[in-house]
Amino acid sequence: MQQTIGRLLIVAGAAALILGIILYFRDTAPLLKHIGRLPGDIHIKKENFSFYFPVATCVVLSIVISLILMIWNKIR
Repeated sequence: MQQTIGRLLIVAGAAALILGIILYFRDTAPLLKHIGRLPGDIHIKKENFSFYFPVATCVVLSIVISLILMIWNKIR
């Protein structure tokens, strides 16, 4: 039980580290500039209202995460 929680904390920490690095270098890396601003993302702006839903970004991230998990599962 303790080993499972330990592994979970290590994976969560690694994911948080990777996300932090991506957010830190987002404006300087050419490929990361477009995350959240892809064609297909919904952005509605009015006088007192702003709505943003990154549909295309969610789809791309879902595909990337699925591929990573598929590769990880085949290696294990």
